[in-house]
Amino acid sequence: MEAPNSGMMMQPVHPGYPMNPVGANPMMLQGPNYPPAMNPVMAPGFYPLVNTNALAPQAAPYPQFTNIPGYEGMSDDGSGKFLPPPPVVGPGPDALPTPSNKDWTIPSITQEMAKQALLDYVSGQCCYGSSPVEEMEIQQMKPFNTYRYRLETFTESRSCEWVTKPLTNDKLDGPSNGPAPQPWDIILEPPALFHEETKKQSIPHTSSKKECEECHGKGKIICQKCNGNGRVKCETCNGTGRSAGEECSNCMGTMSQGCKTCNQTNVQTCPGCAGKGQVVSYIEMTVAWKNNLYEFIPAQNSEFPTDLFKKVPPLVNFPDASINQASQTAVQQHYSQFISSCRILKQRQTIEWLPLTKVEYNWKGKSCKYFVYGRENKVETKDYPSTCCCVIL
Repeated sequence: MEAPNSGMMMQPVHPGYPMNPVGANPMMLQGPNYPPAMNPVMAPGFYPLVNTNALAPQAAPYPQFTNIPGYEGMSDDGSGKFLPPPPVVGPGPDALPTPSNKDWTIPSITQEMAKQALLDYVSGQCCYGSSPVEEMEIQQMKPFNTYRYRLETFTESRSCEWVTKPLTNDKLDGPSNGPAPQPWDIILEPPALFHEETKKQSIPHTSSKKECEECHGKGKIICQKCNGNGRVKCETCNGTGRSAGEECSNCMGTMSQGCKTCNQTNVQTCPGCAGKGQVVSYIEMTVAWKNNLYEFIPAQNSEFPTDLFKKVPPLVNFPDASINQASQTAVQQHYSQFISSCRILKQRQTIEWLPLTKVEYNWKGKSCKYFVYGRENKVETKDYPSTCCCVIL
């Protein structure tokens, strides 16, 4: 027995797109599970059923375009990348000279400066008293010869992979236009030195056109929301037909509503070709400019946590100074690490002096210490003798 019409409009008819069988009531449900069983007229073969949430990459080009000279090592299913080796360069780095001047003069801070630094630090702590600063007796101040060495290696890497996208109105640039250039033969202007950036570019003469494998060239696939039936579970009553103890006003008690994804046309635009029915495949090159950093702070046996220096701006910078054995190790390490996969564009080395003074003092018979570091005279201390615990309500 057919359900009453309920006054709802029948689904619109769109030429070229099959609808529910003639005489079938669009309000009839297939049970509590949604989306309901597929409309038999929409069965695979007419419009394909595709999982749009997990679209597999389409096979890249036609077979005759897969073996482009110089790119034979690439995967033809779009799943692998081709990493061409960079151009051959000269021999590795030479050993760097040993610094001729090891006796660098280290400026020191005065006792007044050390006290003021601690007072500024204490004033910013809610539970610290100022009595130790006012009454302390400084026993000694030890400056430490502390440096931070940095090596920056600015590299360029190139990788290639097949890309498949919806066909556009742009003219195809296929192998018939000439041989495809090798990745490192393409001239690109790098960004500002030591500034990281990534750029994508198609390889000339590698494009090909083909039918979309997701929709078989139809430009449409079965709607994934309603499974090709045009109707889904009612959102208002969650498919129960009732809301707030009464008949659902949205679905009139039928438990279903028109599919908003396909507007009850039963099909949706193919995401693989954007409805064009055809796609274009080409080799895309990704160029990555990266600044690789090597940092070294020698141990100075001062009990000071050197990680704090990472937030301290340097006081002195020597961009062209002779460097020690650590720099030789760093240069060789970066050369070995990057030469096989990247082109080394530029390197720079710096030695920065990091001001650090250990202050030892007595207060009320107790021996304490703190560190003054950086050009702002920051303070680090773990045994300040006048603290309290307070609770803010």
